[in-house]
Amino acid sequence: MTGDLVALPDDYPQLLEQLKQTIAESRWRAQRVVNTELVAMYWQIGRSILDQQQAEGWGTRVIDRLSTDLRKAFPQMRGLSRSNLFYMRSFAGTWPEDAIVQQAVGRLPWGHITVLLDKLENQDDRNWYAAAAAEHGWSRNVLLNQIMSRLHTRVGAAPSNFREQLPAADSELAQQLTRDPYVLDFLDLTGPAAEKDLEDALMARLQDFLLELGHGFAFVGRQYRFAVDGDEFYIDLLFFHIPQGRYVVIELKVGRFAPEHAGKLGFYVAWVDENLRDHDRHSPTVGILLCAGRNDNVVRYSLAGSDQPLAVADYTYEALPAAIRAAVPTEAELVAALDEIEAEVERPQD
Repeated sequence: MTGDLVALPDDYPQLLEQLKQTIAESRWRAQRVVNTELVAMYWQIGRSILDQQQAEGWGTRVIDRLSTDLRKAFPQMRGLSRSNLFYMRSFAGTWPEDAIVQQAVGRLPWGHITVLLDKLENQDDRNWYAAAAAEHGWSRNVLLNQIMSRLHTRVGAAPSNFREQLPAADSELAQQLTRDPYVLDFLDLTGPAAEKDLEDALMARLQDFLLELGHGFAFVGRQYRFAVDGDEFYIDLLFFHIPQGRYVVIELKVGRFAPEHAGKLGFYVAWVDENLRDHDRHSPTVGILLCAGRNDNVVRYSLAGSDQPLAVADYTYEALPAAIRAAVPTEAELVAALDEIEAEVERPQD
């Protein structure tokens, strides 16, 4: 009799799910232990190399030979290349040994650590990104993207009236939801775009947009329709931030900020707060206006005149300023230049 025909007890599905969860959690803990041991070993190797270099004046050729001999001794082991030994040395010189246990860097895969070493010079910045990557489970590519977009300078940087409109503890949390500017380079837009074009592009790349918004955002709706006494209104984008338990209204403006934008966004926030928010469970609703430029004093006066918690942030979707983009050759120009060089090389010499 096959297993499929065996009569199973009623609680079998619950037992199966429990055991599957137990196995998955055990495997995750084992992988974490293995990763910690690997990172600790790399630190020890790096520390030994660093000590010998300082004491004996080891040069590059000694490290080259060390890599060759270690790979001969452990042919099945990856990670003993010359470049990786230099990373290990840098790792040991950057973090103390107890960081592997006590700090977030010790919970990261080795590839993440090499990105931190390659792309950042400031130790506080390295620790900030290490903590964020460990908390949010960023992949190596996501970590690299966040570093290149200088996320640590943008988090919580948008002008807002949260401090005046929300309780002190909640205002700090809400402020951390903002970015300034929001970097939307993933949209592949060039030149001026209509608000609908921008919205369409964001929805087509929703996963990337959620990543730029930050951890914990859930998409509720686009052009979210509601009516007030027969008059219809549409919210550009409506999200719910799960960790903070609050609705976040986002309005898109392709031009510079104008005072009337704050009034419209405040109206939307007030409606969502009264009609969608569960006041027994949810934190107050906040609004974020994304615009293509602003006068900070105009923003300050506009937010001071609103009784709803609002923030105003710039967004960019072209990584280089216009003047620099104009100076960079196009793909066609690069291909033409390469063809010309190749032809010059192949041309018979006199």
